[in-house]
Amino acid sequence: MTAPARVLTVAGSDSGGGAGIQADLKTMLALGVHGMSVLTAVTAQNSLGVQGAWELPVEAVRAQYRSVVDDIGVTAVKTGMLASAELVEAVAELIAATGVPTVVDPVGVSKHGDPLLAASALDSVRTLLLPVATVATPNLDEVTQLTGVRVESEGQLREAAAAVLEYGPKWALIKGGHLPGEAVDLLTDGSEEHWLRAPRHDNRHTHGTGCTLASAIASGLAKGESVPAAVAAAKEYVSGAIAAGFALGGGIGPVDHGWRFRA
Repeated sequence: MTAPARVLTVAGSDSGGGAGIQADLKTMLALGVHGMSVLTAVTAQNSLGVQGAWELPVEAVRAQYRSVVDDIGVTAVKTGMLASAELVEAVAELIAATGVPTVVDPVGVSKHGDPLLAASALDSVRTLLLPVATVATPNLDEVTQLTGVRVESEGQLREAAAAVLEYGPKWALIKGGHLPGEAVDLLTDGSEEHWLRAPRHDNRHTHGTGCTLASAIASGLAKGESVPAAVAAAKEYVSGAIAAGFALGGGIGPVDHGWRFRA
């Protein structure tokens, strides 16, 4: 049998299974690619929030990455929680030398508002990580964190995208899910624009949405899809996963990564 496309996620662990490495690998399985992982941090996390986080040493992250890439090889990379400036710098250097499509999800805070990136790491994200991204996928809070631009209406998504693109990613996907009305995102490379719209589902169980979207995009790129095609397919997949999200624990439950299997 021919091996499927291979996607490497470089991210933190979510012990509750809704976000992070766990969400990434579930998404990759659902979309028909072989998922591999480089663990950057361990969190004690559940539906109520993040109770603790411990980042791994840079040498452990670098060793995991080299172990996978040098033997198995990768067709695309996705980054998530990187925690510190030292980890951001090391991962950016590794990705730059790999030369495959890369989706950067500049994770700053959890769904519950818990910080997942040190303030001292923001400049490294701007100057080292975003320049190696094929697609950067910030939500509106992360746009503000990285650029200072505050988006309060759909009309400001262009301004946000332009501010993110100044840091060097080939494409910016500005996720407007926090705006009122339908869920609208803007994908642009600075010249062409793609507006992606989906109905808003009346479901608060959305833990892992950002990780899932970025992993779905990386899966599409690994299979040879163009950026607009990969993003459109990922948006459709995530919309279905949100609609099927389920209660788990006493707080915000996860999206359903396997919704197509159960549909």
